Formats: sequence, structure tokens, C-alpha cells
Amino acid sequence: MALWPSLLSKTSSVLVFGFVALNCFVGDRFGSHAQGGTQLLPLYEVQTLQNISEKLNISNWATIDQTSCDKAEWWNYTTTDNKTQSIVECNCTFENDSVCHVTNIRVKGFNLNGVLPEELGDLPELLEIDLTRNYINGTIPPRLGQLPKLKILSLIVNRLTGTIPPEIGNITTLEQLVLEDNLLGGSLPPDLGNLTSLRRLVLSANNFTGTIPDTFGNLKSLNEFSIDGSELSGKIPEFIGNWINITRLDLQGTSMEGPIPSNISQLTSLESLRISDLNGSSSTLPNLQAMKNLKNLILRNCLITGSIPDYIADMSSLNILDLSINRLTGNISIFKNLRSVTVFLSNNLLTGEPTWALSTSKQADLSYNNFSNFTRPASGGCQQQKTVNLVSSYLSNSNTDDEWCFTIGLPCKQNREHRSLFINCGGGSVLFNDDKYDEDLTEGGPASFFFSQGEWGYSSTGRYLESSNTGPFLAKNEFNLSVEDVYATARLAPQSLKYYALCLAKGNYKVQLHFAEIMYSNDQTYKSLGRRIFDISIQGITLRKNFNIAEKAGGVGIGITEHTRDTLILGRQGTTFVPDRGVHGPLISAIAVTPYLKKGGLSVGAVIGIVAASCVLAALFLLLLRTKGYLGGKDLENKGCFQMACNAVKQLSSKSRQGNREFVNEIGMISALQHPHLVKLYGCCIEGNQLLLVYEYLENNSLARALFGPEEHHFTELKQEEDMVKLSAEATRITAKEDLLSLIVIYISSTCYLTFDGKFHGLDL
Repeated sequence: MALWPSLLSKTSSVLVFGFVALNCFVGDRFGSHAQGGTQLLPLYEVQTLQNISEKLNISNWATIDQTSCDKAEWWNYTTTDNKTQSIVECNCTFENDSVCHVTNIRVKGFNLNGVLPEELGDLPELLEIDLTRNYINGTIPPRLGQLPKLKILSLIVNRLTGTIPPEIGNITTLEQLVLEDNLLGGSLPPDLGNLTSLRRLVLSANNFTGTIPDTFGNLKSLNEFSIDGSELSGKIPEFIGNWINITRLDLQGTSMEGPIPSNISQLTSLESLRISDLNGSSSTLPNLQAMKNLKNLILRNCLITGSIPDYIADMSSLNILDLSINRLTGNISIFKNLRSVTVFLSNNLLTGEPTWALSTSKQADLSYNNFSNFTRPASGGCQQQKTVNLVSSYLSNSNTDDEWCFTIGLPCKQNREHRSLFINCGGGSVLFNDDKYDEDLTEGGPASFFFSQGEWGYSSTGRYLESSNTGPFLAKNEFNLSVEDVYATARLAPQSLKYYALCLAKGNYKVQLHFAEIMYSNDQTYKSLGRRIFDISIQGITLRKNFNIAEKAGGVGIGITEHTRDTLILGRQGTTFVPDRGVHGPLISAIAVTPYLKKGGLSVGAVIGIVAASCVLAALFLLLLRTKGYLGGKDLENKGCFQMACNAVKQLSSKSRQGNREFVNEIGMISALQHPHLVKLYGCCIEGNQLLLVYEYLENNSLARALFGPEEHHFTELKQEEDMVKLSAEATRITAKEDLLSLIVIYISSTCYLTFDGKFHGLDL
């Protein structure tokens, strides 16, 4: 008995290649002489199927013979979710119902690891080839172009490389060509324009380059055209206006240029229009008023200017509206009918009062606009924004403590600033590299904002259109990959994910972004074939384009750290079908933000960051933080006098928040400030938990204390103040002859490291 779990009725001829040994019938080449009315496969077709089985490594096609189509009982295998399926169908009506031919081959989700056999082109009655979700490699054989009746060619999620053979354009009967989520590349063959019966052309998540051939204008039967996530370039062709039967048009994440052709208005059958990330010149929104059936309208980052037409709010079929990251202007108050639509209008220049969005039954992301007359959302202040995101969208608001996030610029409402932060994205609190990473376990959503104790926050934007679920927004180690705790979880989003460092003190910072791909398997199955590609931006500047976690790390389940500075924004690209529909978008495991100091001294940028507002006040602020224990605890300073000189020994607190990092920074700071008028560092010592600095001792401390410290330490004579002015001027004159770094350093030194002896005499004055 064949080892298939589900039995079909006997109402159709289904050829099943099980694990049983079947009696072979030996006839002529075509098998047309049947014994006892048996319906037989031609011998050449039996041999062809055996070759196909061998090249694809189909283990459950153990025995193939002429009688396989005419068994009293036949079996097929289909899981309840329809993801795994093995069906081979025959038509046995040839030559007076005596000869059978294979018409349909569907082997889906079996992780077949062979090559795509050219012998498939030798099955003359073949109508369908569906090898979705396997591990097949190699190229698409040109011989498939000789199939005279093929209607469906579906090779979704495999490892196919090379180009689409021009010979595919010879299959004039072809209705569906679905090659999504492979590694195909090169230019699209103009010959595909001969496929006038084609209804579905899905080429998303491949590496195609060049432009869309003009011959594609002949494809007037198209219902669906998708080229998401490719490197196709050039202008969106005018001939798309010929596709009057199309219901779905996807041009997201390409390198194509706008503007969107005006004749797109002729596509009145459209139900889903998705275009994003256009290059080129700006334009206004095309006329879409005649698209009465439109359900999903996504024109994101398409350089669209002007106002949103009134008719958009009257589209009764509309479910999702995404016009984010454009230059749209105008009053948003009139769009009350959009409260039943999922809306993404962030990063525009919209004005007015979005009061209708505050009572939406769906989700609405209206962040980063120019709204007026702030109205508190019914869901509460900043902490509660789960379905309506209004972050940084108002020119001003009531400025209450829990509404600060609605004001443009995200003003800091805390009494203290932060100099570091650590976030375990999507996971609980964890210790990593001796730093404690905060937990980040909130679920998130299509239009959500969250902040943690005023130190950091995130915005999550987008919906998984290919999935019926709104999530996931948190990722776990699904395949038991061997990763450290900080990489075992992650946060992701369908479209964009933005983290904020809130109330961060002015300065230069190093941002470490930790990534590990944990949603794809590390094996030879189709679940390992996903590609997550996104951009990383800092303060609006793209620093990493088309960043691929697994490729950069050298595989899945491998942690990788990217070093950048300041806050980050992530954008979405990549496959959409692996391991399931809706698994895509930016993903991040952890974030660390620490003060930026180069080894061996301060960079010009770092010093400028420290003295950004006022050199004296900034230095004084750091001194006060040190005194109050915010920057490493209250450090002890002791004096050791010898016959020739006195030295200062500073003991850094072993309970310092910054620990070893603070000790290293102290050494770097003092050793970098080498000048005759500045205190000298003699050395350091590490003994167990004791951290010691040894430097030149001058009993009256620094100019900072003489100017701003306790009264008993102030200058006692006007002559002392005059000497200090001369000293600062002389130091500035000397360093001005050197370089910019020294000049900047002397300004800091004039308060912190310019020290005096018992008579308030400076060094070498």
C-alpha cells in the first residue's frame, strides 16, 4: 500500500507514484496496445517521469510504470493547510480511452533539492508545473518553451539562478508565470510580450535589472503584475494603461522612476495598487477617481506633492490607504470618512486637525506632519499609542508631561539627560558584554508608539498585506538556532521601524545595532531561503543600503554588530513568502548607544560634540555630574609628596555606573590633552577592583573651581584673575599655531585641566 495519508475518491484519474512495486506492462513505444482495456502511459513518458524523479530527488516516486494512471485505487498527499502537496494527474481519454498522458504535476513543500529537469519539456499534454516551496537549484531549462499546452508554471521559493529563457515566450497558452522568491537575474526577455493569454506575471523578490520591455504592453489579458523587490529601473512605462483587465499592480521596492503615468486612470478594474520608493522628479497624485473597486492604495515614498483629493475619502471599497513619506500638503480635517480605513500618512506636510483619526476603528499613522490645535487622543498620552500614531506631528501642544511626544522634535521633558542606553529589542532584560539591556516586550502594531521611562522609544509602522494577521511584530528563535540571549529575540515591522534615543545629552555617540536572522532555518529546506533586505538610516541619512542580515553575518543564527551613530530608521524590502506569507520587513535584535571616543585620544568630532553649546558650561556640567556621582561615582583623590614633587592619585569608584569604560575614558581624555600648560598624566594602575590614576598634583585644582566653585576657592586678588586671562590667551595663541584639534582642546582645558599651585600660578607661565 502506498504511504499517503489522504485518499481521494475515484472520480478523477490521479497518477500516484508510491512506495509499492507495480506490475509493469511492456508494449510499443506509445503503449497504445492495451491488455484487457487497461489505460497505459506511453513508454517514453514513463522514462521521462523517471528522469524527472531522479533529477528532482523525489523520494516518493519510487516506482513509475505504464499502469500507474489506471489503478483501482490511487492516493495523493495534501496537508490541511495546503502547503505540502504531491499530486500527478493524468488524462486517459486518448485513443479511445486507452492511452494516458500526464497533465498536471504539483509537488509543493517537499524541499526537493535537485535541479529543474529539462525533461519536463517532453510531456506534450502538460498543463501545469507547480514546484512551489522547494530547494531546487539550477536554471530554467529553455526546453520548457516547447510545451504546446502549458498554462501554469509556478516555481515560487526555490534557488533558481540565471535568466528567464526567451523560449518561455513561445508558450502562447501560458496563463500564469509565477517565479517569485528566487535568485533569477538579468534583463526581462522581450519575448514574454508574446504571451497574450497571460493573466498572472509574478516576478517579485528576484535580481532582475534593466527596464520593463515595451513588448509587455501587449499583455492585455493581465490580471496581476508584480515585480516587487527587484533592481528594475527606468520610468514606469506608459503602456501600463493598456492593461485594462488588471486587478493587482505591484511595483514596490524597485529602482524605477516617476512620475506615475497619468493613463493609470484607465485601469478601472484595479483592486490593489502598490508602488513605492520611486526616483526621479516629483508629481501630483494621479487621477484615481474611476477606480471604484480599489481596496489597497499604496503610493509610499513616490515624490508626490500637492493635496489629497477629496474623492479618496469617498472610495467605499478602500481598506488600506498608504501615502506616507511624500510631500503632501493641505488640510486633513475633511477626511472624516477615512475613520473606517487603515491609514498611513506619516512623514508629510499635512495641516489641520485630525480629530477623525482619534476615533478610528482601524489603525492610523499620522506621525511627522504639521497639525495644529492639539486634541488629546482618547487612548491617552504618549505611553498608550497602540492604534493611532501622532508622534512629532503637532507644532505645539499643552506640554503636559505625558503628551510631549506629539510635539514636533520630541522635546525632552525629563529633568536629567542620558549618556547611554541599551535595548534588548523584542526580549526581556538581559546582561550582555557587562551591560544591562532593557526589556522591550510590548507587542507593537501597524501604527504604534511606545516609550520606556523617557529614555528611549520606538515607532512601528505597516501591515502585512500578504497575511490575514496584523502581526508578527516580535520575533523568536523559531528554529532552535544557537545564539546568545541578546540575539534570541527581535523586533520587526512590515514597513518601517524607528527607535528614538530620548533626552540624550548633547555629544557624539557610537550606536551599535545588533542583528541576527532568527526567522529562517539553517538547513537545506525552503525555510532557509528567505532574504530580509532593508535600509538603515540615521537622522534621515541612509548609511546602509539593501542591508541583508544573513549575508552580512555569513548565515542565519549568527550575531552581527553594525557601528553607526545616533538614532536609526529602518525600511522594508526582501522576500515575502518564506517561511510563510507575511514574514518580511526590518528586524533588529538589540541597540547600544554609548559616548563616542576614539582609542588614544579625542577626535575633532568628539571634542566639538562635547563643547557644542558652550565650552565652559559643558565642561562645568560634566564636572558637576562627576561630583554628584552620575559619571562614575564620587572618585577619591589623594596626594603623595616626595622630595622633588607632589603627585595626585585618583581612585575611581568600583561602583561606577560606567565601570571599566569610564576608567578608559579618563585615561584617554587626560592623555589626549598634552600641552605645557596642562596637567600631566604619569600613569595608571589596576589592582583587583581598584582603578587608580596618577597625575601631576597642583593643590588649587582647576580654573572651573576658581571661577564657579565654592567661594573659599575663588581668586583672592585681581592680579590672580589677570594672570589667568594672560594664561588662557597665551595658551590659545600657542595652540592657534598648531591645529584645530588643539585649539578646541584648549577651550575645554581652560576650565577643567588648566590647574594651579598654592599661589594660583599656572604651569610654566
